[in-house]
Amino acid sequence: MKVKRYPWWFMPLFSLGLGVACLAAFWLGGDRDSGLVSFAILGGVGLVFAAGGRSEAIRGLRGDGRDEYWQRLDLAATTLAGLALILAVIAMCLWEWAHGRNGSPYAQLGAIGGLVYVVSLVALRLRG
Repeated sequence: MKVKRYPWWFMPLFSLGLGVACLAAFWLGGDRDSGLVSFAILGGVGLVFAAGGRSEAIRGLRGDGRDEYWQRLDLAATTLAGLALILAVIAMCLWEWAHGRNGSPYAQLGAIGGLVYVVSLVALRLRG
């Protein structure tokens, strides 16, 4: 499997773009101050990614220092994060049902996650 590498500027720019999106969303929602805080935090993260080019960890997270080792770490971390989200969605849905509510939006998130998992599994199996 070929290792996907990104240019060094991808993560700083992505962080900054996400900060702008959060600022816009909060501002449109009437909470400009939270938007500015979010923008400052994400801008700071982007600055760390931009300035930390000598760090192996930053380069691995940023994508320009990727090799097979970092690819395995990324896959394991993504799997663990996905499992945590699945468990949280299930727990929150059960909590909502136990309190007489319909489980929204957790039931929909669980359905989306389950559907994407099954379709991905079938697609990857057919491809390989």
